[in-house]
Amino acid sequence: MSANISIDFITHTFKGQPGPTLDNIELQIEPGEQVALIGRSGCGKSTLLHMLAGLLMPSEGCVRIRGRQVTRPSAKWNMMFQRPSLYPWMSVQQNAELGLTFAGQQDPARVAELLAMVGLSDKADASVQSLSGGQQQRVALARSLATSPDLLLLDEPFSALDAFTRASLQDEVSTIARQQGLTLVMVTHDIEEAVAMADRVLIMAANPGRIVGEMRVSLDAPRDRASPDFSRQREQLMKQFEQLVGGGHEPPPDRTGKAADETTQQQAA
Repeated sequence: MSANISIDFITHTFKGQPGPTLDNIELQIEPGEQVALIGRSGCGKSTLLHMLAGLLMPSEGCVRIRGRQVTRPSAKWNMMFQRPSLYPWMSVQQNAELGLTFAGQQDPARVAELLAMVGLSDKADASVQSLSGGQQQRVALARSLATSPDLLLLDEPFSALDAFTRASLQDEVSTIARQQGLTLVMVTHDIEEAVAMADRVLIMAANPGRIVGEMRVSLDAPRDRASPDFSRQREQLMKQFEQLVGGGHEPPPDRTGKAADETTQQQAA
């Protein structure tokens, strides 16, 4: 079941910083909506995403999911990170069912269904160390979905993958989220990824982090990256980003999907 999200006037200042990382952010996300946050490093994208996950509490304001204030992590809102963070001594199946295990539940049929959904049924008993990067992220996706969440949060989980695997996973995750009726919020540096997956793209500026613009993506899913309509939407978003955010010390979001190291991003955000 989808979750609606209310971000109510969030401001956040990290200890020791002279000014806020996020300033007065107000946002409503509808049930089942897929939203992308784009912006240069340091604008607070990951910080805001971590607040949605309950991993970080804002200095002011709050996040509400289904009308309830978020004060801690929950199995009903799961996050996928840049690294899949799998346990190397466990099999694919054991890693996929971890969310259920931590929740004190067992559902072998559900795990088998999810492994089939992500194309890993034949790898259930394999070591995760034997998998490719894309396959490991598929295990992480199955793990995130095992608890039947209302909300899926993506912190650039495809950025380290090759272009073909990245595009395939973007399409798969977006399709699965729509089929499962999940609300999806993602952070990305990649303009093409935002257009490929999101119904709405929010543009963030830095110093302090704030939402300065948005664009609706008026394309049917699944989206054809080779179509003229896709190219027009991509160029429109790029132009709007440049107009609102302007120049900086790094290039604007490009079509390669390349991103900085996860640790560097988290520190910057």
